Amino acid sequence: MHTDRNHTDPDHTDDRNADHQNADHRRTDRADRAVQANSFGAAAAAYERGRPEYPAAALDWLLATAPEGRTVAPRDVVDLGAGTGKLTRALCARGLGVSAVEPSEGMREQLARAVPDARVLAGSAEAIPLADASADVVLAAQAWHWVDTAVAVPEAARVLRPGGTLGMLWNIRDEREDWVAALGRLLNPEGARTTGGEGVEGLADHPGLFGPVERFDVEWRHTLTGDQLVDLVASRSYVITMAAAERETLLAEVRSLFDHHPTLSGRTHVELPYLTQCYRARRTDH
Repeated sequence: MHTDRNHTDPDHTDDRNADHQNADHRRTDRADRAVQANSFGAAAAAYERGRPEYPAAALDWLLATAPEGRTVAPRDVVDLGAGTGKLTRALCARGLGVSAVEPSEGMREQLARAVPDARVLAGSAEAIPLADASADVVLAAQAWHWVDTAVAVPEAARVLRPGGTLGMLWNIRDEREDWVAALGRLLNPEGARTTGGEGVEGLADHPGLFGPVERFDVEWRHTLTGDQLVDLVASRSYVITMAAAERETLLAEVRSLFDHHPTLSGRTHVELPYLTQCYRARRTDH
């Protein structure tokens, strides 16, 4: 199911939990956040095995607007915080010219192997290693909540052509199903707020750079095995940075959930429901 709404909509998917959550009981200050933001390279293989990709309808919407003065669809796309290439490969499959920007060396190694057609670059949303006005679209998938928007917003504007699109998207687990809610309780016993849409409000601090923010949601399902579910959890930043014993206990609990929950028992694969939240804004022409 797809829904269009602008960013003023107060319904922010309630308390559904985003991948890369950064606001639970295990994380309490900015120093923790910085450690976790830089932790993903240590679990790049698990990230690649367990993390979902992104639904085609989300990309259709994010790529729908051509830069000002051009009648053809966007061609040059930047994938910020590209990770192991979950979004990058889908963009390349559409025949786009993709510059995948990723700060983690471990992630870049996985990315280069997985998506050889992409141009893989060391960098970040705050320091994009590309020329001014060189991109039609800049995207950040499962990443914008990590950035310093005071720097990243004007940096994205710098590399975009006039009328180009800045887009952000998050895959968020849909906990309306009982087993998914049980997984959420394992991961966040004290509850956690979603990271979906976090940082989008930072565009309003630069009113001369971007137009209004639009929003689009896609509901879909990701099929995975028990091992992939464990990898999904193992690739989360706060799990990577746990003490080894605590991490192993949590992963064992996740495996037990897959093996013994009444909804899942005896199954080799499961469909994990997601809501993908998408946001976009167009670069102004001045």
